Order: sequence, then C-alpha cells, then structure tokens
Amino acid sequence: MGLAGALALAGAFPLHAHSLLLDASPAPHATVPAPAEVRLRFNNRVERALSRLAIVDARGTRHELSLARDAAPDRLAAPAPALPPGAYRVEWQVLSADGHSVNGRYPFRIAP
Repeated sequence: MGLAGALALAGAFPLHAHSLLLDASPAPHATVPAPAEVRLRFNNRVERALSRLAIVDARGTRHELSLARDAAPDRLAAPAPALPPGAYRVEWQVLSADGHSVNGRYPFRIAP
C-alpha cells in the first residue's frame, strides 16, 4: 500500500484524544457572585454517567454536585449549592471518548 492509500485508510478511523477543558463557569481564577450552577465544556464527548463534579471549600469540605442529564455530550453542568463568600476549587473527573479517565481542578472566589 502506498502513502496515498495509507493516508486514505487512516482517515477512515476517528482519532480520539483525552478530554481537554475548553470553557468553564465560574471561570478559573475568577471572582464571581455565588454561582447558581457549574458548567464545564470539553473538546469532545464525555461519559456523563462515569463523570464527577465537585466544589471544595477552603477548609477542604467537598460538595459533590448532581450532574444535569440534559447537558450536551461535551459538557457537564450541575446546580451549585448555596455558598458563602470565600475561596473555592472546582474539581472534575471525566471518562474521555478514548476511554481514559481525565481529571482537573481550578480555583475561583465568591465575592462578598
């Protein structure tokens, strides 16, 4: 098989990659009013049933969030609990389309 044939064959199979966080609300390092929800958008589909989303406060108290079922395939969304002003961290874990578990975290602040 020549180079052209190999390239044509390679195009027939989808390439999968680890999920990368593209956008988030509240945004990383932002100071915001208390959010009503947390929303994350990834570069590809994630398995919502095998994904987790949480907010962790400055004392390390973890607030596990219940994921919305109607979010787009590349997004996680969840109502946020009522939180007082202070420093927080969003933590997430998703199963990527390529079958790998990917996690991340970022800080944000709730303004007084």
